[in-house]
Amino acid sequence: MRLIDLSQPLFDNAPNCPVHPPVAFRRTADHPADGWRMEEIAMATHTGSHLDAPLHKIAGGRSISELPLETFVGPARIADLRGLVADAPITAELLAAKLPGLAAGEIVLLATGWGERRAKTEEWLHHSPFVDPSGARWLVARGVRGVGIDHYSIGGGGKVNEETHTILLGSGVWVVEELKFPAEVFALSAPVKFWALPLNWPGCSGAMCRPVIEVA
Repeated sequence: MRLIDLSQPLFDNAPNCPVHPPVAFRRTADHPADGWRMEEIAMATHTGSHLDAPLHKIAGGRSISELPLETFVGPARIADLRGLVADAPITAELLAAKLPGLAAGEIVLLATGWGERRAKTEEWLHHSPFVDPSGARWLVARGVRGVGIDHYSIGGGGKVNEETHTILLGSGVWVVEELKFPAEVFALSAPVKFWALPLNWPGCSGAMCRPVIEVA
């Protein structure tokens, strides 16, 4: 078995959602003075490669610890959306064209190419492609269990963001954000086997994860 890493690295002052606290890494002990090395980190739970549970948007929704681990492992389809321009909506029509034969219970991974652009720029922070409400409803109607994208937000900014998250999370569809797709994944036969196990944070609205594709 081989694993293909889909995660984005986290480091001091790493790019993240601009309304969240900045990412902070601080070394609190080191060799030789202390006899060991240790780091202290501070960031929001929705930072880097992370999972959104329904509670992130839905009052009274399930937290990340209330979802069984098995739900974050399963067959996934990669939608090759590379080449999308700034502010491009990912609509129902676009998803239908890119995901023929999508089956209920599968996980959808949206590869826009913007994971490669990750940086603290105006374009990346505020003008990424996004799943619009029609796309979110299309995914829910097909019974997907989870949706991922290679940006910190699946819904873009403002009210569009709120509606897209509400449609998905309100229907029990979890979201994994801040993915990065190596070129080799586009040569794999569909579906692929996807893993994204969240950290064990009881009661939280989301948690960081290490998303991977398993290759036999």
